[in-house]
Amino acid sequence: MNSLQDQLLDALPQTQCTRCGYPDCAGYAQAMAIGEADINQCPPGGAEGVQRLAQLCNKPVKPLDPQFGMEGPRRVAVIDEAWCIGCTLCIKPCPTDAIVGSNKRMHTVIEAWCTGCELCLPACPVDCIALVNVSGEASGWAAWSPAQAETARQRYAVHQLRLQREQAAHEQDLEDKARAKLADLPAHSLHTEPAVLDQKRAVIEAALARARARKA
Repeated sequence: MNSLQDQLLDALPQTQCTRCGYPDCAGYAQAMAIGEADINQCPPGGAEGVQRLAQLCNKPVKPLDPQFGMEGPRRVAVIDEAWCIGCTLCIKPCPTDAIVGSNKRMHTVIEAWCTGCELCLPACPVDCIALVNVSGEASGWAAWSPAQAETARQRYAVHQLRLQREQAAHEQDLEDKARAKLADLPAHSLHTEPAVLDQKRAVIEAALARARARKA
């Protein structure tokens, strides 16, 4: 049987919007499971979402807390092609990699992958991204199907894995450069005093130690 945390995560819409106050739906589910967060902090889930969480937590149903946002229709991001400058700043915050494009090229949004999380909006320096209503009057879970939630969940997992790989590659590159510099130090340093060289070696070795610690 799934743990309470897993059941709570399954009951969330997987928009990964962070409006609940946590970095993702998994973080919010964990916080609820340990009693750190309340059940009425998820605007995308709306009133029905609160009911689902209340049932799992064996708590009374309560209204959605307005400080976290209001329930509304499902919206997706649309990029104005005439204003997009191809800066790529909107790509990284998208939790499902629904925005595609390259540097200095116009970007576009894959609607089927967009969760309407709004995280791309503040990243755009020219305000060329807008959210459009795609569910009419339907809101909360009435505007968002379990299949869409599962797609968003899978896309988010792929996004997280990509970020981890990119970070690991970046750290490995820094470590390789530090090792090369350490090996090359005595031959190319302008300073030949042992004390100066030892100090430089200590700085580089400390950087390598931090890199190893991050990997661990």
